[in-house]
Amino acid sequence: MKLESFKPGRWQQRLQYKSFEPTLVNHDWHWEDPQINVLLEAANRALGELNAYSLIVPDIDLFIEMHVVKEAQTSSRIEGTHTGIDEAVLPEEQIKPEKRDDWREVRNYIDAVNYAIAELRKLPLSNRLLRQTHAILLRGARGEHKQPGEFRTSQNWIGGSSLADAAFIPPHHEGVPEQMGDLEAFWHNRNIAVPHLIRIAISHYQFETIHPFLDGNGRIGRLLVPLYLVSHGVLAKPSLYLSDFFERNRGSYYDALTRVRLSGDLVHWVRFFLQGVAETAAKGRDTFGKILALRTDVEHRILSLGKRVPNARAALNLLYRRPVIAAADLETGLGVSGPTAQALVKDLIRLEILTEITGQMRGRLYTFHAYLDMFIS
Repeated sequence: MKLESFKPGRWQQRLQYKSFEPTLVNHDWHWEDPQINVLLEAANRALGELNAYSLIVPDIDLFIEMHVVKEAQTSSRIEGTHTGIDEAVLPEEQIKPEKRDDWREVRNYIDAVNYAIAELRKLPLSNRLLRQTHAILLRGARGEHKQPGEFRTSQNWIGGSSLADAAFIPPHHEGVPEQMGDLEAFWHNRNIAVPHLIRIAISHYQFETIHPFLDGNGRIGRLLVPLYLVSHGVLAKPSLYLSDFFERNRGSYYDALTRVRLSGDLVHWVRFFLQGVAETAAKGRDTFGKILALRTDVEHRILSLGKRVPNARAALNLLYRRPVIAAADLETGLGVSGPTAQALVKDLIRLEILTEITGQMRGRLYTFHAYLDMFIS
């Protein structure tokens, strides 16, 4: 099917509303628009440069963890959850009680990403994996009563307060298993010659249009992108997350999805998606470059600590995972005594690696600000 000729689906009259029943997507795709070829080339080149860091940087997983935290915080923010990235790396007891619901949703997203990526080492991308990931996403959070881990068995809607004033009504729940089955088949269909980035662009649109869960569709749909790329070997590590691009271009993002549903303009959506991949991959590549430069700098600084260098290096590895810590975190994480952890904190402050941020006599927190700032900007 040509992208330019795409018929997105039909409106089906129900008792008191019309649901949108999308066209199935598991078939070959081609296009005439030359701009897609240019954007596809740029996106693949940027992805390759980003992926190179995953292949050559020692201990890359240290830095991937903060990318996951950033994605969790940004993707949740799109859904109205307000947790700062500095808060997302703190334990629950250090979060103000009134902010813990939001914090829990972000932490659930982090757990869901880590679970899904680990499962991909054993299983291919599948609806079963998405459902299991969804169950973790909603665990103990505000959506815990909305069928976590299961495709919906009732009608949902997007925008508005009810079906009567909804901005968009996804397909009837009875058709969801067939539609999601078609989407899963599309991910793995070897009989069609469709580039991976085109497949996942179409897949993200289709997933968000089906809206298979009662809650969490936006977050799972955005997570689908890195899961697909890792599953098919396009990326060695989950280093690409589009939520930041979608959040910064939120109006254009929703408009592009809506244009497909209303007029079949899949070309516009694919262009937008490829632009997002290229821009996000380039930004991720640059961030990894800055991280390596910072790592070299701080490694050089701690050499002045003499026999305390091994503990300082271990502390840095902990800080790459959790750039906001208490002295007790170093004590537990490094298996050292309280006085040793306190002395190490003082050393890292003197070397301008750590900064105290609470100003309290007790319960002090310290931030690896040069590193954390790379994920806030």
